[in-house]
Amino acid sequence: MKKFSIVLSLLILISSVSSQASGQEGRKTMLFNGKNLKNWAFHLRDATVDPAGVFTVNNGVIRIKGEPFGYMRTKKAYSDYNLHLEWRWPVEPTNSGVFIHVQLPDTIWPKCFECQLKAGSAGDFVCMNGSDMKERTDKSNRVVKKSKDSSEKTPGEWNTLEIKCRGDEIEIYVNGVLQNRGTGTNLTSGHICLQSEGKDIEFRNVWLTRLK
Repeated sequence: MKKFSIVLSLLILISSVSSQASGQEGRKTMLFNGKNLKNWAFHLRDATVDPAGVFTVNNGVIRIKGEPFGYMRTKKAYSDYNLHLEWRWPVEPTNSGVFIHVQLPDTIWPKCFECQLKAGSAGDFVCMNGSDMKERTDKSNRVVKKSKDSSEKTPGEWNTLEIKCRGDEIEIYVNGVLQNRGTGTNLTSGHICLQSEGKDIEFRNVWLTRLK
């Protein structure tokens, strides 16, 4: 009877742990609450500039001026997730990017992978400051080009970006099209950044779901 009670207790414990893990998987984490940027930190090339004038929120949309160069960064680090966000060029298409697996300390070009949003190149990888992947066969070039023709929408329209990170693999989807896949990455976790580089860009609906 005593042995049965021990086995039963172990089964209940295993079931509880499994249930908790399952509850974490697939749970949506809102990185942007639609109201303010309290969950984000900021880094600008010109430290004398107030980030509040560069990164603003209006009607559920983040607007980034593009000058000076820098980024807004999640305060928490993440791994094994599917990142969803939407972006558009409100005036003219220019340059920006989403940094993933960002390592501290903050620098203008941190160690990370950039998922390129530059107009016409959305879906490229840029291996920054020591990050690397198997697909980067030419070590003199930091860029791993996307695999398909551009799937971006015209300026003023909202685009969808999905970045799936599982272990040492990363996939980039632009408006539902798988544009790039990196494997054997030397970074598997870190912070997430939205870049200020060039001119105005807008973001909305920024969240992630856990993959495990």
